[in-house]
Amino acid sequence: MNITKIFIPTIFLVLIVIIGLMWGLPKYNVWQQEMAGKAEMAKAEQNRRILVEEAKARLEAEKLNAAAEIERAKGMAEAMRVENGTLSATYNQYLFIRTLEKLADKGSLPQIIYVPSEGLTPVMDLNKALPRN
Repeated sequence: MNITKIFIPTIFLVLIVIIGLMWGLPKYNVWQQEMAGKAEMAKAEQNRRILVEEAKARLEAEKLNAAAEIERAKGMAEAMRVENGTLSATYNQYLFIRTLEKLADKGSLPQIIYVPSEGLTPVMDLNKALPRN
């Protein structure tokens, strides 16, 4: 008799737990999927914001590059005005040396071969492949 007093409540408790799990597990799975979906949406929104900010930064950089190019053109126009619209050989040599300095600063200076002719005209050896950054 003592076993039935323990056995019946135990079976009743097990049935209640099983019924509770049958009701609760589907609800939990739905909740879990909803939370996973919200997390994915938040991640996608953050990625979209990052892309927008990167695009804005690129646009700003291009605007600044364009402004720098305009200023460079103004400087060249002023230099041409000072030179009376003609470029002397000395000025051309100066521009060439400045270009070489800029290329050397970038680390993309090609091999230069000087050919004995009028004023040692530089010839760029473009057959060598330049390393790409």
